Amino acid sequence: MQSLPRADIAELTALRHALHRHPDLSGREGATAERITAQLRARGADRIWQGLGGHGVAAEFRGREAGPTLLLRCELDGLPIRETSDLPYRSAIEGRGHLCGHDGHMATLLGVARLLARRPARGRVILLFQPAEETGAGAEAVIADPRWPDLRPDFAFAWHNVPGRPLGQIGLRPGPGNCASRGMQVRLHGRSSHAAAPEDGLSPGAAMAGLMVALPGLSQSAIGEADYALATLTHARLGAPTFGIAPADGDLRVTLRTMTNGRMDTLIAQAQARLEAARGDLAVEVHWHDVFRAVVNDAAATALARDAALAGGHDVAELDRPLRWSEDFGRIGEDGAQAALLYVGAGEDHPQLHAPDYDFPDALIPIVADLLIGIVDRLLGRAPA
Repeated sequence: MQSLPRADIAELTALRHALHRHPDLSGREGATAERITAQLRARGADRIWQGLGGHGVAAEFRGREAGPTLLLRCELDGLPIRETSDLPYRSAIEGRGHLCGHDGHMATLLGVARLLARRPARGRVILLFQPAEETGAGAEAVIADPRWPDLRPDFAFAWHNVPGRPLGQIGLRPGPGNCASRGMQVRLHGRSSHAAAPEDGLSPGAAMAGLMVALPGLSQSAIGEADYALATLTHARLGAPTFGIAPADGDLRVTLRTMTNGRMDTLIAQAQARLEAARGDLAVEVHWHDVFRAVVNDAAATALARDAALAGGHDVAELDRPLRWSEDFGRIGEDGAQAALLYVGAGEDHPQLHAPDYDFPDALIPIVADLLIGIVDRLLGRAPA
């Protein structure tokens, strides 16, 4: 197996820091995509696609013989969170940060591009830099792109760093790996009145108060069980901040989370039933945001990753339960690929994902690049040096 030279690791680390300084939000990743495209051209990719599903970029590295298509995917987007670190490469854009590690995921995949100077012996490798993962919209948009049939893989792998687990440990889990989730926004509309005569209006206050208890009350069971469900109240607003008006409008937001897509359908139906029971004469709008399907890791793809990790001398651990957070990589598996998401430890005491002081551990770049090229070698082989 070929590993990254020390000079390449230093260059990729510097590139990661540059990406960290200039985060782009979901759906607005144009500048990041241009930087990635320039890097892929410099690595001599056989074909490059731009503007996939928005600002997505993909590069093809072809083998000499026919064979399967292997897709390796990372994410382009940062988060609308203010970074609080004092790092010399901290975000240069106020209110934005690469506080999930997508900068490191990109740098790692560009490391794989360097290792693919030795092409696969057969088939092809597609490196996908996907937009809008943080909103759950990116994978679906890429798959809906009319050029997706040119890219559609037989096997697909992605990875995510996981704070709280030993640094560099490769976590694997066949079957359910990440929860389905979606944001439920409920808008309630009544009729305002003078605060001295609330009976002449129609306030959503009582309905909102009931829903703020009833919707979180749908939570059930513990993560790892098939009927796991979690409903988390994230926002509530009633009327305007005044004293003279009995309100007409309310806005309530709840995140629904389940281990399986089927359980999500049930939770949605239960939430809508609670809403109908509480609404009375109020007009109601329901809007859905940040819709993530569950990640269900293919057993054969997971076994392939396990074999590559063990052959590379990596520390490997089997996860005993799914992760509660969501990832839109599950849609690629639903599109027909044998797909697996890999969970790589970011350090047991590392700040949590989306924390304002989070920073990707640079030590993971060579570790994961080595693992991913090991998967390439096992599935496709590689041409002689």
